[in-house]
Amino acid sequence: MRIWKSSLYPIGKILFAVAAALLIISIFFPWWGMTLVAPQYPEGLHLVVYPTKLENMNDLDILNTLNHYIGMKEVNGKDFAELKIIPIVLIAFAILSLLVTFTGKMKYGVIVLGLLCIAGVLGLYDIYHWLSDFGMHLDPKAPIDYKPFIPPMVGENQIANFHTTMGFKLGAYLLGLSFMLMVIAAWRFRK
Repeated sequence: MRIWKSSLYPIGKILFAVAAALLIISIFFPWWGMTLVAPQYPEGLHLVVYPTKLENMNDLDILNTLNHYIGMKEVNGKDFAELKIIPIVLIAFAILSLLVTFTGKMKYGVIVLGLLCIAGVLGLYDIYHWLSDFGMHLDPKAPIDYKPFIPPMVGENQIANFHTTMGFKLGAYLLGLSFMLMVIAAWRFRK
C-alpha cells in the first residue's frame, strides 16, 4: 500500500494535468470509424463516431439503405445513449485528474486509474455489443439471405463486394495517451 500513501513530484502533477487536458480535447475528435469501399463506391462510404455524435450522415443514409438488403437494422445516432453520457464521464475524469494535480495525493491517482480501467473495458464492450447486435440480428425476411456475423472492432472484412476497414481514430489515441501519462506519473514520478 506504499503507492496509496505516496504523493507526486511536480512533474507527476503536470502529467496528470496534461492527461486531464487530453481527456477534454478527445471529446472534439473522432474515436472510431469505418470505411466501406466497393466498385460502385470507389471513394468509400465513411461512418465516423465522435463521443457526442455520428458523422457523415449522407454516407450513413446510404449505408442504412445498403444494410437493408441484408436485413441489418438501421444505424441511428439517437439510439446511442452513450453519446450523451461519454462527454460527461470524460469531464468528470478530467476533474478527478485535476484533483490529483492539485493535491498531489496518489491515492486519488490510483482511484482515477482504476476507474479509467473500468470505463475503458466497458467502452470496448459497448462497441463490441453494438457490432454484435447489428451483425447477429439480421432480418430473416431481408431481400438477400446473409449469414449473421460480428464485424471486427479493428481490422478489415469483406461483405459481398464491400471491403470494410474499421478502427480507432485520433480521439481514442488521445484517451490512450492520457491514460499512459497517468500511469507514467504514478509509476515514475511519485515519492
